[in-house]
Amino acid sequence: MSIVLSNISYKINNKQIIDDICLEMKRNEILSILGPNGSGKSTLLKIIAGSVKPNVGSVLIDGVNINDIKISDRAAIRSVMSQSQNIVYDFSVRDIVEMGWIKSRINNSVNNFRQLFGEITKECDIDQLLDRKFNSLSGGEQRMVHFARTLLQSSSTDNSPHRYIFFDEPTANLDIKRELNILNVVKKRSEDGYGIFIVLHDLNIAYKFSDRVILLKNGKVESTGLPKDVFKNKILSKVYEIPVHFDEKIGKINYY
Repeated sequence: MSIVLSNISYKINNKQIIDDICLEMKRNEILSILGPNGSGKSTLLKIIAGSVKPNVGSVLIDGVNINDIKISDRAAIRSVMSQSQNIVYDFSVRDIVEMGWIKSRINNSVNNFRQLFGEITKECDIDQLLDRKFNSLSGGEQRMVHFARTLLQSSSTDNSPHRYIFFDEPTANLDIKRELNILNVVKKRSEDGYGIFIVLHDLNIAYKFSDRVILLKNGKVESTGLPKDVFKNKILSKVYEIPVHFDEKIGKINYY
């Protein structure tokens, strides 16, 4: 089971954002998308998630074209954590996380809901924030709340064979503790059978936590494969347009 992109291209006002991309996203795998700002990473995520339609090409989820899947059914197949999610109304943290529960009859599964809700809010270290107003939280705390909501949505469909989660820079502007928390939880989800598509900027994190990586530049795939095969000085320096040195002995990027 997988999500397959075939010859995906997307442009806005004659500006090519994504250019003829083919890839496969598998379950039990973390697929990281890397590249400089403006390379098309977030747009590619939106196309795979079904929120943006490509001008050319197709997205197949386990063999079914995403355009043939109702929006409500897509929510049962994949959950998405975007970069920015502003909340205008003064919801509580509990309210925001509960929005991830997509089963239509919560009363028939209330025990399962309570168990998952408790496990996930504790796992994300926000269980002590549940009665706080969301807009009173710090930026890092808000990001962890959205992370928990995304996990609850994916967990509420645990009987489905289709389970994919999309993260757009989930660790941006987080302290070390929260960053590691998110990455460890994401790793565990992939081990539990989820397909993970994650946009990252930190190459060192990507090398350590990814099963496969894709390097984008100007909407095109420059390189894809195992981190050890993609993290080559020549490739990285070309993509980021600065001298980059990857120390294979310690698995760390240095910039000169």
